[in-house]
Amino acid sequence: MHDFRSDNVAGAAPEVMTALAAASTGQAAPYGNDALTARVTERLSAIFETPVAVFPVATGTAANALALSALAPPFGAIYCHEEAHITVDECGAPEFFTGGAKLVPLPGAHGKLTPDTVARAVARAGVGVVHKVQPSALSLTQATEAGTVYRPDEVEALVEVAHADGMAVHMDGARFANAVARLGCAPAALTWKAGVDVLTLGGTKGGCLAAEAVVFFNPAMAEDFGYARKRGGHLVSKTRFLSAQLDAWLADELWLRLSGHANAMADRLAAGLATLPGVMLEHPVEANELFVRLPEPTIAALEAAGFGFYRWDDGLVRLVTAFDTPAASVDAFLKIVSGA
Repeated sequence: MHDFRSDNVAGAAPEVMTALAAASTGQAAPYGNDALTARVTERLSAIFETPVAVFPVATGTAANALALSALAPPFGAIYCHEEAHITVDECGAPEFFTGGAKLVPLPGAHGKLTPDTVARAVARAGVGVVHKVQPSALSLTQATEAGTVYRPDEVEALVEVAHADGMAVHMDGARFANAVARLGCAPAALTWKAGVDVLTLGGTKGGCLAAEAVVFFNPAMAEDFGYARKRGGHLVSKTRFLSAQLDAWLADELWLRLSGHANAMADRLAAGLATLPGVMLEHPVEANELFVRLPEPTIAALEAAGFGFYRWDDGLVRLVTAFDTPAASVDAFLKIVSGA
């Protein structure tokens, strides 16, 4: 039976594996001075419709923590949602790489922050008070940890508040591809055109083996980032193998096709679950994550049948679909939930 615990359980897309094999033939300059890395920068500049500075790394934690280190000083405050990966699941890495910046988690329905919430938090932060950490960055997760997505106007409204208070804006895009595929809008509209300063673009969950990219929309902000990446131990000597994955993933809109399939399988699950008595979706299903309340006997039956998923709290389970989730596995899951 299928494992719905995470999109991290999926393998890598065949196109990515083929690209890795091709990258292993011949020789290439190390430390990102290779043709594949240059091509990834060209692809992302075209995709985002503006020149960007791109830094491949192997993990999302490194991408987020290093990106934030470029935006927040050690005495800074980084505002984020209380369920954001950077504050819940990264073991203090953002604090470590920033040299001590404080993460300030904020509440928000369905995993999303609002401008009012951010503005109120900054208003009581003690700006200019030497005893207080100073507002430095706002981090948004796209798609959110609740499986919802920010629309371009929502991003723009949040950025407006952040920039007005002198804060830079970081976007954790571990599932950015799912958000773009869902909204059908230009990636630029969700990022720099809305004012986002830096994006951590996640490829690993979307079909890569292990590849993320820190993307600066203002290359001037990235002038010292190469040193931070090296000092942090995340400059891979054979960077071409990271870039080969990203290059194949981005080519011919593969990244959007793969994430679109994951979203479609989430929709298939949501549609089937919505018709069943005793079942309740906790959040709108807008990407590839579902949070579902199920009766305990149903949860036990699914576990006995071999399905993988995480129990979130009493009666609430998280289901995540991936680029390779078969429709047959979704239907088998729904069959058990329905009691058929």
